[in-house]
Amino acid sequence: MKKYHVYAIGNALVDMEFTVDDDFLNEHSIDKGVMTLVDEELQHRLYNALKDRGGKQASGGSAANTIIAVSQFGGKSYYSCKVANDETGDFYVKDLAAAGVDTNLHKEREEGVSGKCIVMVTPDAERTMHTYLGISETVSHAELDEEAICNSEYVYLEGYLVTSDSARAAAIKAREVAEANQIKTALTFSDPNMVNFFKDGLNEMVGNGVDLLFCNEQEALTWAGTDSIEEAAAAIKKVAKTFAITLGAEGALVFDGETEHKIDAHPTEAIDSNGAGDMFAGAFLYALTHGHDFPTAGSFASRSAARIVAHFGPRLPADTHEELLSTHGLKS
Repeated sequence: MKKYHVYAIGNALVDMEFTVDDDFLNEHSIDKGVMTLVDEELQHRLYNALKDRGGKQASGGSAANTIIAVSQFGGKSYYSCKVANDETGDFYVKDLAAAGVDTNLHKEREEGVSGKCIVMVTPDAERTMHTYLGISETVSHAELDEEAICNSEYVYLEGYLVTSDSARAAAIKAREVAEANQIKTALTFSDPNMVNFFKDGLNEMVGNGVDLLFCNEQEALTWAGTDSIEEAAAAIKKVAKTFAITLGAEGALVFDGETEHKIDAHPTEAIDSNGAGDMFAGAFLYALTHGHDFPTAGSFASRSAARIVAHFGPRLPADTHEELLSTHGLKS
């Protein structure tokens, strides 16, 4: 039995989440519904425009949200990332430890500025992100723990890493170590902009193929260059042995290597879509690594994502995890 159910590498960002309206996005010329990389000065100006609105702070980054979900459902997880020796980095380390996630961050941290992500949520529950990567942009193979990789059932790669040469190389190295040691590999496309502007880099991260790929409908269609989800699914099968494509209100489409399964959506009143895809991946990976099949994993992930969008912020209350596990008969 492996020590970890899931090992992940991704950006370490402290999420600062605020509610805004479309007028605010238009006033600040912000593209809605996607992640945009910005410099520190621009992010600081945006923060000053938002700080009086209150807000919520948590350790984040796409893969971090997923790996924390695995842990909070009761799985064993490890996260490789990079933060600086600053106040933001201190917060991140403590928050990750409180979530029960093992990490490389116990080592001495470099001087610099830790990454932050401003998450803006509009009344239609859409999330828009402005990210300053800070020192996370320099995450590299030095942050990898090859022993932990070899002691994991899955290695999960964050698509956002594609924007940095050293981070992309680290993700590729993690995949290669996993493949050499018969560890399953999973990758998420993360965001439509990653597919739009960094497809060649994502191809490098995919290599000769991954065991499991996560994406949403827009990412899948963009990847395949089609407006047909059937054609997109066929294209993804060429680079992934299995996949899970989230379809918003239409649920999800999952492929177990032999059969495609349509997963129903669960009715919910969405107030915040931040972390929905991350939660879906975390719940899905938890179910798979605890002996459940793809339809069960998909249904569990769909319900978990429905619960997260009805809640402000990328974390669920502790008792919700137990409730979701019990509802699906996943409680060990």
